[in-house]
Amino acid sequence: MPKLKTHKGAASRFRVTGSGKIMRMYGSRNNFRRKKRKPVTVQYGRTVEVAKSHVPLIRRLLAGQE
Repeated sequence: MPKLKTHKGAASRFRVTGSGKIMRMYGSRNNFRRKKRKPVTVQYGRTVEVAKSHVPLIRRLLAGQE
């Protein structure tokens, strides 16, 4: 069976930490940033952990990277 290739779209959106957690950025960051409140725009700069139900799918997409 051939090697699994890394899905490049997923590789740009998700990062794997040293402990194995998968982190993502918040969505809706780019459009109408002027209108959004300051705490909201600050929150968009942070990373959050991916939901546990999505982890197996994302791990498979990132299989060639790990």
